[in-house]
Amino acid sequence: MPGGVTARRIFALPDLGEGLTEAEIVSWHVAVGDVVALNQVLVEVETEKAVVELPSPFAGAVTELLAAEGATVAVGSPIVAIDTAPAPGEEDTADTNSDEAVSEEPITVLVGYGPEAAAPSRRRRAGRPHRGGPAPPLTGAPVRPLAAPPVRFMARQQGVDLAKVAGHGPGGIITREDLASHLANAAPAVVPVAESRPASGIFLGQQGHETRTPVRGVQKRMAEAMVRSVADAPQACVFLTVDVTPTMELVARLRENRHFAGIRVTPLAVVARAVLLALRAHPALNASWDDDGPAIVTKHYVNLGIAVAAPSGLLVPNVKSAHDLSLRDLADALSDLTVAAREGRCTPTELTGGTFTITNVGVFGVDAGVPLLNPGEAAILAFGTAQPRPWAYEGKVALRDVCTLSLAFDHRLVDGEAASRFLAAVGEILADPTTLIALS
Repeated sequence: MPGGVTARRIFALPDLGEGLTEAEIVSWHVAVGDVVALNQVLVEVETEKAVVELPSPFAGAVTELLAAEGATVAVGSPIVAIDTAPAPGEEDTADTNSDEAVSEEPITVLVGYGPEAAAPSRRRRAGRPHRGGPAPPLTGAPVRPLAAPPVRFMARQQGVDLAKVAGHGPGGIITREDLASHLANAAPAVVPVAESRPASGIFLGQQGHETRTPVRGVQKRMAEAMVRSVADAPQACVFLTVDVTPTMELVARLRENRHFAGIRVTPLAVVARAVLLALRAHPALNASWDDDGPAIVTKHYVNLGIAVAAPSGLLVPNVKSAHDLSLRDLADALSDLTVAAREGRCTPTELTGGTFTITNVGVFGVDAGVPLLNPGEAAILAFGTAQPRPWAYEGKVALRDVCTLSLAFDHRLVDGEAASRFLAAVGEILADPTTLIALS
């Protein structure tokens, strides 16, 4: 930027909220020499909660990438250096013989905070579509494939170079279907056997081929949370098998009801509503243990967590203030949150602060299981698949939809009687969902 004054600005990994202390660099959206605008996405990072895109807090030219893809970086650590553009009119007043002004103070702000800068004339990042259509290719510049963070994550897990995948989404973006099609048509890779074991991939062990996969990001944090869950809380579990035929009939009727048009109604929504109603009478199940004191902290609100099997690992986003929602609004919120988790769009706020969790193992055809507590919560409910079984009904044996509920709980906060009474209350509502109307 001849004839003007620039400042070398350092952008450090910002505090992404909710106590997160580090993140993994997933992929850079810029390269050294690129000119970036204010709020342009610089990099995708993966925290223990989600994949997040970080925008630039100022405009200028990228001079150095200070963290490599795959590296784990602590909050506050420098990740990129940018020479900022001169302000309008600065070219006319600056001393052309003066040295470049240099600022090494790291900036950690996000969009909407910190210094503003005029957007400089810049080349558009390769692969990004113009508003009116795809951007023209840059002569001599590598074209970076366009794909959403979850697709990039899946590609890394499968060892796929996205530059070799044809994108058929809007603007040429690579979709999950494009990646799946590429994998289906790809020839099997020939993996050489090295004398020493690589950091990841396939190697030849004494009993044959083995695969070594580094544990990072969401998977690493999930593993740490589960170890902490077992180590910190004495956990117990109770079970209840329930005739949920009336609940399944209710779900079928609601799907046809015009007031639920456009809403994805599932048994999960009814189970969630039953849990919320049962928590009113059994608040001990909506509490946490505080080691300072110690003390039991009872929550008079419910942030309802839903365990979701996402491509990046197990996530537990939660619906804030779920106790205030109607069945219709709850069903809508659960559907949106589940989709967002699977697509890697959940924010750190949505993934923290839960007070009670539900896990639906029934979607995998499983009858029951013993779930582990989400750290900091008093209980978690698992419900299995609802399937026809011979069942005592009105004095006879009939084929009914039957489901098993499993409730794991922290025995410091909840005793066996309280846990059993709560589980019985949930089962009673599912066996006769007219209670949803009576208690709402």
